[in-house]
Amino acid sequence: MLAIKNMQFTHLYKVNGYLKEFNFRKSNSSNEGKVSVDTVDERGNRIIFFLEKSDTGWKVITLGLPAWVLEQEPHLHEAIVEGLAAK
Repeated sequence: MLAIKNMQFTHLYKVNGYLKEFNFRKSNSSNEGKVSVDTVDERGNRIIFFLEKSDTGWKVITLGLPAWVLEQEPHLHEAIVEGLAAK
């Protein structure tokens, strides 16, 4: 039987004066360089988006996200690199 291992971890970042929890998940069922991330907005609504590996690092590929999410892209890149290294 083939076992498929998922990578999951959480990071906290200060956004607009508040700590926001970002939950990362990468399924190893495919070789794609894609990671799903979820967080919540100020109203508690869940925001789910994806980052994809490119030549220059991990980039947000989901459209229509709030600016505060896009501003976290460098931190999200670092978190994924660290998370994959710890795997």
